[in-house]
Amino acid sequence: MLEIKNSVAVVTGGASGIGLAFAEYWVREGGKVVLADVSESALTQAKADIGEQAVTLVCDVTSEADCRKLAETAMGAFGKINLVAPFAGIIKDGLMLSPDRETGKVVSKMSLEQFRSVIDVNLTGVFLTVRECAEQMINNGDRGLICLISSTGAFGTAGQINYSSTKAAVSVMPKVITAEFFRRGVADRIRCVAVAPGYVATPLLEGMNEKALSRILDNVPIGRLVEPDEIASLVGELYRNEALTGDVYFIHGGLRLSSKG
Repeated sequence: MLEIKNSVAVVTGGASGIGLAFAEYWVREGGKVVLADVSESALTQAKADIGEQAVTLVCDVTSEADCRKLAETAMGAFGKINLVAPFAGIIKDGLMLSPDRETGKVVSKMSLEQFRSVIDVNLTGVFLTVRECAEQMINNGDRGLICLISSTGAFGTAGQINYSSTKAAVSVMPKVITAEFFRRGVADRIRCVAVAPGYVATPLLEGMNEKALSRILDNVPIGRLVEPDEIASLVGELYRNEALTGDVYFIHGGLRLSSKG
């Protein structure tokens, strides 16, 4: 079993949402964090809230140079990397094609920018973050975990062909990375998993129309949204338990995607 105390986590999307909740959890458990985000002001606030155990870096995860700098920053600040948490992500929802209800003709369609920008952050950004940080972990002889964020959206959600595609791709990464590390003799010390949340208590969902939110919760057996702290706790346990690797772990309150069955 690994201990969080004195372990170093690199977290992208670390200035808000699940990333920030996880960083706060990690430090409460005695760890140290390197927080990356595109928002300098949000990082400044996160640093003020978390304290001296956090190092921050403005980072665009779609930039190869920025991701390399992120990994190097972690090594320079703390001398090791034990957890890689590429939690940065965006949503730009929209139907691929939207026919008019009266004429039946297409009146709008998802733009290439809508599709490509989500792919760039949610998929390419994950690849670059993991590649650069894992290189440092291997070369430094570090022990730890790569923990990705998938989603129940990976099963396919209307209006999210861009987002769902990225999350489906991320969900296969733990198997691929584990297989590659196994071939090269490092899978015993660097593991890879993914967590797949359902509906999470973020400002976006909590601010929804009450009726719409109620319809969502009708399909969640626990009767509420998943709290970011609950996701953070799961990631912490996945880190501790060295028998867990190569798989996706769902945290969705028992979400029923098709029926209450």
